Amino acid sequence: MIFESHAHYDDEAFNADRDELLKSLVGNGIEYVVNVGSSMESTRSSVALAGKYDFIYAAIGVHPSETGELTENDIEWLKNEALFNEKVVAIGEIGLDYYWEEPERDIQKIWFERQLELAREVKLPVIIHSRDASKETLDMMKAHKSEEIGGVIHCYSYSKETAKEYLNMGFYFGIGGVVTFKNARQVKEAVQYIPLDRILLETDCPYLSPEPNRGKRNSSLNIPYIARAIAQLKGIEYDELIEITSQNAKKMYFKKQV
Repeated sequence: MIFESHAHYDDEAFNADRDELLKSLVGNGIEYVVNVGSSMESTRSSVALAGKYDFIYAAIGVHPSETGELTENDIEWLKNEALFNEKVVAIGEIGLDYYWEEPERDIQKIWFERQLELAREVKLPVIIHSRDASKETLDMMKAHKSEEIGGVIHCYSYSKETAKEYLNMGFYFGIGGVVTFKNARQVKEAVQYIPLDRILLETDCPYLSPEPNRGKRNSSLNIPYIARAIAQLKGIEYDELIEITSQNAKKMYFKKQV
């Protein structure tokens, strides 16, 4: 059974058929889904979805692009959910995103640091979003001893050299649809380098659909395309890849329950 480690089923792209689609997942081999917050609104929606479906869990946190309006009251709300809601399994997605001009980089850094501190306080792993900010993300995580927190680098797209740094910190790597793209040389090289026991399967749906569905709305039903691409790169059977990545995700996300 597949463990979908990063989805956004609260997104408006699913408004027309959300319930129908989610109810179909288990019958299509999806055992667990982690629905990931990217703003306070989507975090609340993720918590609500986790409360409605037994197989869905929630990650709570604010994406760097949404940190402009974040407050300490929001952090307190996140803390309470993390401490008292058993369906909350991670803090994320958090990090740095320098692709856009706003919010200012200093603001992103303040709230990235604050949410790293939160994760340490509530003893949950982090889901790291990093775009066009490889060095700064790594530097901040090292400065805050993130190896003591643990977590996953979501939608990993940097070099295998950077992957080595995160491996040394004990982090996992979320691999999604990009690995199926013909021009994704750097991602494929990183996947070949990263040990199997550090890889998680993810879609980031509704975004980043794999080939042959690139450009269409993504969902967890597309994970087999991602898994087959990774299995081929690693030289193993598809079923073995599914089993290993599922166990990896359980070790990371469910350590609070163990």
